[in-house]
Amino acid sequence: MKPSARAIARSYRAERGLTGLVGLLALLAGGAALVLGVGWLGRSRAERPVLDPVVVDALTASPVTTRLVAIGVGVLFLVAGLWLALRALRPERHPDLALEPDLTVTSTAIASAIAADAERVDGVDRAKATVVGDADAPALRLSLWLAEGCDVKDVWRELDDSVLRRARESLGVDALPTAVRVELGAAKRTRVR
Repeated sequence: MKPSARAIARSYRAERGLTGLVGLLALLAGGAALVLGVGWLGRSRAERPVLDPVVVDALTASPVTTRLVAIGVGVLFLVAGLWLALRALRPERHPDLALEPDLTVTSTAIASAIAADAERVDGVDRAKATVVGDADAPALRLSLWLAEGCDVKDVWRELDDSVLRRARESLGVDALPTAVRVELGAAKRTRVR
């Protein structure tokens, strides 16, 4: 996963790959069944049962081997399914910053400091930050709620020049991929009496 993509969302590449593979296998099986059923491989082939008698004879000739292979394939599918389920359910990593061997700053403290720094920017009402990724290649998700009537360009410039620069320096990285979500403040409603 590219570092810039890590700031936006966590990767689901393995889940998408498995889904695509299962879909491709289902498509191929359906295509093969269609070719056989229509009779493109011969009328006699289309009229045979789904499990060909030759295949049934081969499976019943050595039942112990057949059962062992079936159990092995089943266990393999079970292990693969559990691994993918655990991988999909694992929490996203939030890296801590080790300043010294006995001094570690948690990712929550880092995120709180970045959010507090962003709230000092003129025009920002509220900010929320989350640090994700690895300790040597962190990424930042920053949500900003802007005040009504603020200049978004000025907020962005100050955010980039001061807040994100200090965050990069604090984390000790040259590049800090950042996804910024901005919500503009709504006008205050006046109550009619």
